[in-house]
Amino acid sequence: MDFLQTAPQLVHPYRNDRTLLALLDRVIPSNSRPALDADLDALGDYAQFAWERARRSTPRTPVLTRWDAWGRRVDRIELTDAWHEGPDLTTRHGILAAGHEPHEHARLEQFARVYLYHLASEFYTCPLAMTDGAIAALKASGNQALIDRALPHFLSRDPATFWLSGQWMTETAGGSDVGRTETIARQDETGHWRLHGRKWFSSAVVGEAALALARPEGAGEGTPALALFYVETMDGAARKPELVVDRLKDKLGTRELPTAEIHLDGLPAWPLGELAQGVRQVAPMLNVTRTWNAVCAVASMARALALACDYAARREAFGRPLIEQPLHARTLADMRAEFEGAFALAFEVVQLLGRVEQGQAASHETALLRLLTPLAKLWTGKVAVALCSEALECFGGAGYIEDTGLPQLLRDAQVYAIWEGTTNVLALDSLRALGEGFGALRTAIAGWVDGCHEPEAVVPIHAALDAAARQWQASGNNRADLEAAARDLSLTLARCTAAALLARQSTFARGRSDMRPGAALRRFVAHGLDRSTTADMADTRLLL
Repeated sequence: MDFLQTAPQLVHPYRNDRTLLALLDRVIPSNSRPALDADLDALGDYAQFAWERARRSTPRTPVLTRWDAWGRRVDRIELTDAWHEGPDLTTRHGILAAGHEPHEHARLEQFARVYLYHLASEFYTCPLAMTDGAIAALKASGNQALIDRALPHFLSRDPATFWLSGQWMTETAGGSDVGRTETIARQDETGHWRLHGRKWFSSAVVGEAALALARPEGAGEGTPALALFYVETMDGAARKPELVVDRLKDKLGTRELPTAEIHLDGLPAWPLGELAQGVRQVAPMLNVTRTWNAVCAVASMARALALACDYAARREAFGRPLIEQPLHARTLADMRAEFEGAFALAFEVVQLLGRVEQGQAASHETALLRLLTPLAKLWTGKVAVALCSEALECFGGAGYIEDTGLPQLLRDAQVYAIWEGTTNVLALDSLRALGEGFGALRTAIAGWVDGCHEPEAVVPIHAALDAAARQWQASGNNRADLEAAARDLSLTLARCTAAALLARQSTFARGRSDMRPGAALRRFVAHGLDRSTTADMADTRLLL
């Protein structure tokens, strides 16, 4: 009889996630756990259901129907089952609303939900992230009329009144270079603003609202002249005729997410604030959406690792399970150490965001959040791609076969390094935060490693941090050298931070007789923390 290999099974993503459970045990007050556990348990159940449904069904992608049978322009987008289930799950479990409750742990409780829901949602979390970012931008604007109009929908716990918001920034002239935005805002005869132009990447076009950059008619050139506008996209059940969907993008991954090219042909709009400095008004949104990006990247790592470990216990080769073979076991352990470091950094940013928003941050933590947000986003994006690639290799040829569902892990992971700023864009952003942020980071790391029972792991953290400081100072007088070193500096600082956070968790766990976090710390540090290299611009030019 032919041997048939058992497919990997997805263990319960909440009940079996020791890393998440340990974090919640350390941070969340016991009286808050029952309600949180109920939501997280339900989202874990849904994740298992969604994984099994995906294995049994033919993959679906959104379909754009531009015209109805009678020639009317409708631009109707047919979505997947997971997307139709999104509003109910989001509102029932407070995936957005929980993050805006008035207490210090609101963001941690929210992002624990996001972490479990993300892959099951088929990237419905993308417009959720945009909506959360829009909430932040609206709150920061102080525009009470728009706050009163939009936030009750964005934070609704009723699917009948829940709205999604898009983020329409990217145009054909440039992605991160938004100063080349060509969309024009004009006032009509009534004085109302209307947007005219083309947006090249619109990841939440199915939402009911969006924030969009546009240049007020008659304003000057360049980035400072741009303004940020709020728009609504629906007229009852129909899409507004001034919003035209040109096509859906054919992407490497995130295929269930309808990313569109759109035209704005006089779409009504409301400015958030002054008719200038729109990019500055976007900044509060980026802190939030980059945090979503980091947490979702970590969620992809968790899924890849869970499936690879389950398969290693089931798959026998050369007379014994893979999990009992030393080299394979070491590979999985190396992957887990990198995952745990990435998890620690992403969720520290989550907690910092919560403390800053609630006005409970320590004196250095605002500068720390400003630095760690781009660092976490850029590093977790790179680690997700590497770890998901390694995970596919753990399945051999099956990891390369589409109908196993495994290649999607890698295809989807690639987006984390691109959305919300590429690695180089984020590295340069980190440079701008180093002035105040480096001292704040040193202060934080000193506190995190204090009392750690792993001194051999703490010494390399300080050594790598000192090396980063020397590289930063040595390049400080030459802007080209400093920018060339930005990626190395960012990766070193991210890894130092992750290691220090692992040290803190190890100290906590040791008091509970849990030695696993200490093993993760030692393995992570052994992989190296210092990523600095000599950035010789003369050699760079020769190689190009």
